[in-house]
Amino acid sequence: MREPHDIIVSPVVTEKTAEQMDKQSLYTFIVSRDANKIQIGQAVERLWDVKVTDVRTMRYPGKARRSALGRMAKNPSKGRRPSYKKAVVQLVAGEHIELYEVG
Repeated sequence: MREPHDIIVSPVVTEKTAEQMDKQSLYTFIVSRDANKIQIGQAVERLWDVKVTDVRTMRYPGKARRSALGRMAKNPSKGRRPSYKKAVVQLVAGEHIELYEVG
């Protein structure tokens, strides 16, 4: 079995996800692209000692990068941003994960 730190790459903390954390016990993470829902749920349970009820995943393709000067550039950059996978994990009511401890 893979290590939980290999599956969970980083948490996503935005205004929307912070509101979901408080009201619905939904936590959002960037995860490894080859991890499945079962592995993601087990990794969250092992890392934070909580009970997971639901895992939803989304794949995002990498977008084309913009060139520095737009269409005026001699060599427009032809790269892409990396694609990634995001998981939304729902916990049992009453449980929470302390992502950033204050103090």
